[in-house]
Amino acid sequence: MSKLPTPTAFKGRGALSNPEGRFESTQAVAEDDGWYREEAAERPGTEVREEIARSVISRNDSPDVGFSQAINPYRGCEHGCVYCYARPSHAYLNLSPGLDFETKLSVKTNLVEVLRKELAKPGYTCSPINIGSNTDVYQPIEKSWRLTRAALELLGECNHPCTIVTKNALIERDLDLLVSMAQRRLVHVFISINSLDNRLASKLEPRASAPHRRLQTVRTLHDAGVPVGVLVAPIIPALNERDLEEIIERAATNGAHSVGYTCIRLPHELKQLFREWLDQHYPDRASHIMSLIQQMNGGKDYDSHFATRMHGQGVFADIIHKRVLVAARKAGLDKAWTETLDTSKFNPCRAPSPQGELF
Repeated sequence: MSKLPTPTAFKGRGALSNPEGRFESTQAVAEDDGWYREEAAERPGTEVREEIARSVISRNDSPDVGFSQAINPYRGCEHGCVYCYARPSHAYLNLSPGLDFETKLSVKTNLVEVLRKELAKPGYTCSPINIGSNTDVYQPIEKSWRLTRAALELLGECNHPCTIVTKNALIERDLDLLVSMAQRRLVHVFISINSLDNRLASKLEPRASAPHRRLQTVRTLHDAGVPVGVLVAPIIPALNERDLEEIIERAATNGAHSVGYTCIRLPHELKQLFREWLDQHYPDRASHIMSLIQQMNGGKDYDSHFATRMHGQGVFADIIHKRVLVAARKAGLDKAWTETLDTSKFNPCRAPSPQGELF
């Protein structure tokens, strides 16, 4: 008897399948009719489409998120991190949170023009903007599209503060802008490092920079005078949490000013995608890992409660929290980072008007 197709792991891709998003009215279900013959699946390539954005600043009031507004130059992310909490957002585009998320990308080509207009609005209140809250702004397509650099140029021109989170060494390309902004207290950078195992990282986050390369980036930013912290995110129990202490130690050695962490979150379609990935790459401990994740989420795959969703709950979550505290204290990173970003010099960079400005 023939068998149904099994999810395929593609080199350089994180997800194994392309399930329909939760808003689709129909779903395809494989059925064995006796005629199926398994053949090698074609490796999916990256497709990029241009998008004309009507607005680019998104705002949130979530109590567990450290910023109130953000910009995201790209939809989808070529890094392909299988654990990415942003994958379900692709369902809003009628695309799959699976392979579509890392292969069918959108670029907001008018990002800078719209951002300039939004910053120039008379009622705009300056507060730090996070660049890339949903997807990584230094993913590979940034090399050619350069939207992140263009946004930094505008923010620097306006003396507008920002924060950046990335796991790609491409950020070093923009050192000239970052150093200038750092001298005016306009930027904080955070590098995400969740493992020191290159083999694991190549499966978890296949197109992100290797862990050792990210540590080099921490050192490069620090030496250039750019404030840089490290985020151990996400921590996945029984998979990458063994590296927790060493990541924090090496972060401090390379000049990080602070360290933070989150635990894995599996909202919506991400539950299925992560289970597929575990069954493919770590079948011997897949059930154990999911059991620990459920223990950290009140018995469920995911608990969206603001008070616990970032760090989990229960005994295992408490152990991870204490390990982070102890490691940070040993590394000298237990003191709160007190340097604040400067919003006082913000200049909206409005175009000159023959009527002048009343306010």
